[in-house]
Amino acid sequence: MTIWWLFGVVAGVSLLLTGALRRYALARNLIDIPNARSSHSVPTPRGGGVAIVLSFLVALPLLASVGVLAWPVMWALLGAGAWIAVVGLLDDHGHVAVRWRLLAHFIGAGWALGWLGGLPPLVIFGFDLELGWLGYALAAFYLVWLLNLYNFMDGIDGIASAEAICVCLGGALLYLLLGEGATALVPLSLAVAVAGFLFWNFPPARIFMGDAGSGFLGIALGVLSLQAAWVAPQLLWSWLILLGVFIVDATWTLLRRLLRGDRVYEAHRSHAYQYASRQFGKHLPVTLAVAALNLFWLLPIALWVGLGGVDGALGLLVAYLPLVWVAVRFKAGERE
Repeated sequence: MTIWWLFGVVAGVSLLLTGALRRYALARNLIDIPNARSSHSVPTPRGGGVAIVLSFLVALPLLASVGVLAWPVMWALLGAGAWIAVVGLLDDHGHVAVRWRLLAHFIGAGWALGWLGGLPPLVIFGFDLELGWLGYALAAFYLVWLLNLYNFMDGIDGIASAEAICVCLGGALLYLLLGEGATALVPLSLAVAVAGFLFWNFPPARIFMGDAGSGFLGIALGVLSLQAAWVAPQLLWSWLILLGVFIVDATWTLLRRLLRGDRVYEAHRSHAYQYASRQFGKHLPVTLAVAALNLFWLLPIALWVGLGGVDGALGLLVAYLPLVWVAVRFKAGERE
């Protein structure tokens, strides 16, 4: 009962704090003004993602104190999440050079991996791989890429929130089906924190998440996916499948821009979801389509992998191939 009460508090704090942050942003003129590389047309307050950060991080010690969350994982999420959120907040209020942001991102990833114990053993087509220090390096790049791609994909109303909620609900369902009900409460806590913010961010958005929120969600989901892999190795594949919409769109777009010689750190509007939103003339159909892909395509495959019905690498391939087709169909990475 205490835990369900906590969920209500987390959602309520996120909801009310987002409203307060919106008033603060309007008073301080922290407004995202549309430009040629924006996907929105109305000036909108930014920085609401701080509500997600605070409401979730405050809940973590409580979850650990009642035995729901292991203390090392708590410190991994709390330290890395707070650090990345602060870096993002500084960037929201001014500008942090790309090289310093990346350095800060790797510091945050290193903190998280130190508490988690690095990358767990991988199971690929039935073979167990212990990667040692190479695993630490791969996991660090994975976390840094995930938090940056989450920033890239937070470009239209509600999309980053919908993705986080769907991924967390899918991860929680996997835990429940594997008999890890207590562990399921952690991603559920993040889901309700995001849901409180989504009330204000649902199309048409009344406030944007900002780099503090998007970067935090990226690192938090990355840490949760590695935690899941320590619970059961196949769950890493399941979480990668659940994150497939964002991973495929962002990675395909980045590769095409790299091959073309573009400055990949500059803002652009060439992700598949951005082309789709312009084609439909609205954000809502695209955000709902992302949620539908998560629930009706990726979730069943993630469950199939998580419950041992198919090898993780093969399941990932099956899940991603149609997503690559969608990315190509909507011109991901093409020059505008």
